[in-house]
Amino acid sequence: MATTAPITLQSVFELVREDLLAIEREFGDDTASDVQVITEIGEYLRNGGGKRIRPALLLLSAKLCGYEGQGAIRLGAVVEILHTATLVHDDIIDEAQMRRGRPSTNHQWGNSRCVLAGDWLYMQAFKLAVQERNFRILDVLIDLTQRMVEGELLQLEKLGRCISLDEHLELIHRKTACLFSVAMRLGGILGGVSAEEEERLAEYGRSLGMAFQIADDVLDLTATEDVLGKPVASDLREGKVTLPVIHVLEHCSTEERQKIEAVLRERAFNGFTHSDILAMLQRYGSVDAATRRAQEYAEAARQAICIFPDSEIKRALLWVPGFVVSREK
Repeated sequence: MATTAPITLQSVFELVREDLLAIEREFGDDTASDVQVITEIGEYLRNGGGKRIRPALLLLSAKLCGYEGQGAIRLGAVVEILHTATLVHDDIIDEAQMRRGRPSTNHQWGNSRCVLAGDWLYMQAFKLAVQERNFRILDVLIDLTQRMVEGELLQLEKLGRCISLDEHLELIHRKTACLFSVAMRLGGILGGVSAEEEERLAEYGRSLGMAFQIADDVLDLTATEDVLGKPVASDLREGKVTLPVIHVLEHCSTEERQKIEAVLRERAFNGFTHSDILAMLQRYGSVDAATRRAQEYAEAARQAICIFPDSEIKRALLWVPGFVVSREK
């Protein structure tokens, strides 16, 4: 009896390798400008080592729906350019020094240039999307961009404060999961699937994005700086409460809560170290609790696409949520 080869990240990306290479070329072409600094920033970002998971999801979704046209290449580039624009603006807002093990763009070029470069990238993404001549696609992308910007504004309002689990889940839905959801939805739109199938694809992306961000939240606290490519516990240093910390706050003593509140308020570990945070996470089982929540979202993603017929693409998409939760960087 023939056996199916085990699925790996490499084998998943191999399914869309040629199209991803085409998206990479499109990204390079479409982030070039007559204004040299925009081209320099675009090239710097393109070479930054991103996972390209969002365009890969769009390609897999389109293939799952039987679509093989050039629109998937174009919209894959759109999705990655939008994602890149959010990173530029996020680093400015967070006053970040590092991104993926390299100096952040704002550290290299300054805030003023990077604000404008981020704006240019947003507009370039929509200029590219217009070429599809599909109002539905534009509606989806406009709604996405508004949600992401609203998410950033909401996060700014909540910096330095202890927030509820519901507030946090709403934030990561807007800042991360929406883009995953739209990547999958666009593949369905290109493939001309039914309304129910499109919603299933979008739900897969949303749940996967939630699992992805929660896993990131855990790694921010538990991984090393070499693995993260930035300082550990960056979220806390920036005044951001994430799911593991929310769990700790629900179970810790009043004294411990006051120490965490001080870190959030002062944006610094003054007399309360990262090691102290790790000890608290271990003591109250907060990493395990966050991981369980990520696993629940991963399973919801798998269930969302169960209505699609079995195929190599579907099996790859069923594998991805487990990888997202268990990855180490």
